[in-house]
Amino acid sequence: MNRDSFNSLSLFEGLDAKHLNLLKKRFESETFGDGEVIFEQDAPADRLYFLVTGKVAIRFKPHDGDVIPVTEIEEGGVFGWSAALGRTSYTSCAVSIKQSQTLSIKGEELTKLCEKYPDAGVVILERLADVIAQRLQNTHAHVVRILRDGVAT
Repeated sequence: MNRDSFNSLSLFEGLDAKHLNLLKKRFESETFGDGEVIFEQDAPADRLYFLVTGKVAIRFKPHDGDVIPVTEIEEGGVFGWSAALGRTSYTSCAVSIKQSQTLSIKGEELTKLCEKYPDAGVVILERLADVIAQRLQNTHAHVVRILRDGVAT
């Protein structure tokens, strides 16, 4: 794995070298082409992704409606956090909308590391919580706009 790619992730800023080395060993690097699906909605949630380069769209498809664009992940962003929450499946799909390089870790691996090294785990989990809270806030605003547009027509 490219050391610079890993070190560029803000989620890990401030962790000591020992914890960073433990994390680096568990990450996999992948490249996705424009339009390539990274994971499908309802697929098993097994990996947490960090976007090193590119852009990824998160999309939700209700069973009784059209696809709803949830957000676009920019470089340095995190997605697939259902895996970190211990959920069995992803609640949305992720699609690369520009060639993208990701680093990913199995959710269970991250959980084990956080349990074994709680000082590093607290930092990582707090930062993930911030990302999740921001995403939920953005999703809420988007759903309100959709509802308003639907009522106005």
